[in-house]
Amino acid sequence: MDINYELYKVFYHVASSLSFSEASRKLFISQSAVSQSIKTLERKLEQPLFIRSTKKVQLTPAGELLLKHIEPAIHLIERGERQLTDSGALGFGQLHIGASDTICRYFLVPYLKLFHEKFPQVPIKVTNATSLGCASLLAQGKVDLVIANYPNSRMDSSYIQKRVASFQDVFLANPACFPLGQKEVSFSELQQYPILMLDRKSATSEFLQRQFLQRQLELVPEAELSSNDLLVDLAKIGIGIAFIPDYCLQEDMPCLSILKTVEQMPRRQIVAATNPGLWPSPPTEEFLKLLPDLEQEETYSDTFTPQGG
Repeated sequence: MDINYELYKVFYHVASSLSFSEASRKLFISQSAVSQSIKTLERKLEQPLFIRSTKKVQLTPAGELLLKHIEPAIHLIERGERQLTDSGALGFGQLHIGASDTICRYFLVPYLKLFHEKFPQVPIKVTNATSLGCASLLAQGKVDLVIANYPNSRMDSSYIQKRVASFQDVFLANPACFPLGQKEVSFSELQQYPILMLDRKSATSEFLQRQFLQRQLELVPEAELSSNDLLVDLAKIGIGIAFIPDYCLQEDMPCLSILKTVEQMPRRQIVAATNPGLWPSPPTEEFLKLLPDLEQEETYSDTFTPQGG
């Protein structure tokens, strides 16, 4: 089949914006040229791709299916063009990382600093998303590398380049509001308390829900938020018991204590991952060299301290 990249590029911009005029603006071509390209592609595929009306543009089922395949392909092509045309100290464009706000704050920043000091001419772009969202971005070719919590339902072990840190999740409470003392609390008992946790689009929420389900227990949180720091703040004022990774713990938390649980939860990891179907860019390879590797260390502590920060 003869593939006309320009036709699919026009289709992608119309489909992603649902606007012929917006696609025209982004592609720097006339709106009539956009319309003609779409008509040509529809004739080629023998399928209507859009439902056109005076008020809005909608994708047909065939258009939705085509977009599902075209979108990652466009991102891969753009990534390749960027690597070949952008200039930098390594000769091949920018370092584009996906990571959650929490991982950026508590782990990633010192390593970004090291990389910037070593390669000051290489642009660094960080896209914030949950660890689950980062895995999706990586699969679609929208980022070169992700630093994410693992296990992760959207990323198997073939993606992992390095296991860079190990951590334990903890329940955190204000003892003045929840006077549990040194008592070990079971998961079934925790069901009686207001649990504060990250929203369901996060790997941390996915992990905790799985821990309860494995014990035939249902977890109905009091609040689901997008920030671990906010969970800690709410725990401080007694709104509930927060569930957070222990790398979010800070020394200035005198009003909070870690609850002991009867059930032992497995440790989790922070991993550096790339798309196994893509060749890592030179900036990605250099950044990976700066990260620690748990599998090469004979011993490591329960908590981690980033180097260079």
